[in-house]
Amino acid sequence: MDQGTLPTRRSRSARGRTAAAAALTAVALAVTAGCTSSEPSAGHRAEAAPKPSPTPTSHWNPRPASIAAVGDSITRGFDACMVLSDCPEASWATGSDHGVRSLATRLLGAGQAAARSWNYAKTGARMSDIPGQLTRAAAHRPELVTVMVGGNDACRDSVDGMTSVASFRAGFETSLRQLRTTLPKTQVYVSSVPDLKRLWSEGRGNALGKQIWKLGICQSMLSDADDLGAAAVERRDAVYARVVAYNKALKDVCAKDRYCRYDGGAVFDYRFTDDQLSHWDWFHPSKDGQGRLAEIAYRNVTAASPPR
Repeated sequence: MDQGTLPTRRSRSARGRTAAAAALTAVALAVTAGCTSSEPSAGHRAEAAPKPSPTPTSHWNPRPASIAAVGDSITRGFDACMVLSDCPEASWATGSDHGVRSLATRLLGAGQAAARSWNYAKTGARMSDIPGQLTRAAAHRPELVTVMVGGNDACRDSVDGMTSVASFRAGFETSLRQLRTTLPKTQVYVSSVPDLKRLWSEGRGNALGKQIWKLGICQSMLSDADDLGAAAVERRDAVYARVVAYNKALKDVCAKDRYCRYDGGAVFDYRFTDDQLSHWDWFHPSKDGQGRLAEIAYRNVTAASPPR
């Protein structure tokens, strides 16, 4: 009610009762406020409660509808089917072999994998070859690109021939930057470089495998496979350290791209057994080993959050 409509006549007793009631009401309100307020003093105004921060939105699609693969001999399925030959149908990334159940098969289904996946990896490829492979892969505008590279950067004729860590890092930065000029939101799944020293340790027990190694496979690690002298141990340790550094570079560069996911070192940590190594060279993955790589990739690609 507006003050202009108040009656002009009121008895003193009525006014007294009204004033008393108003005073009691004020006291009650003050007491109530004192019980519920968390302020240190009555004279301070209560601050509004902060609004909860919104949950970050994930930019990763765990079910991409098309896949392109780039990389080296492992992604080409080298020595998985016959000696010193590519076997892309056994590739962990895009292969069609039912025993392997590639990443493409697991994500797209066997009926769609052949039509919606492409493999541009090349046996012998190094990081410097990845930009060219990505150019060809980008023409298909895939929703996911898989990258596995670095083994050949460490597998040279000698330790001195290994790709420097700085060049390896710069090459991966260039590759991602180039991809983003044409496919700014295509997802990239990056596999860690396998532990080459572990592969040497597992495979050197096979006499046939060691004969194949002498044909020139990864001499920086596999040369004189049975030599356990100080110089040989130092050489293998240098290759191991270089692979560890390559993986750190992959992780660091990938972390700067919101659509890139590194495997958290899962492939490097995987302990390949004799059955999971090629029975042609005891160094590259067999079909069984390719299947294990596919499992690792599928688990990481479809995970709600990236591995750590």
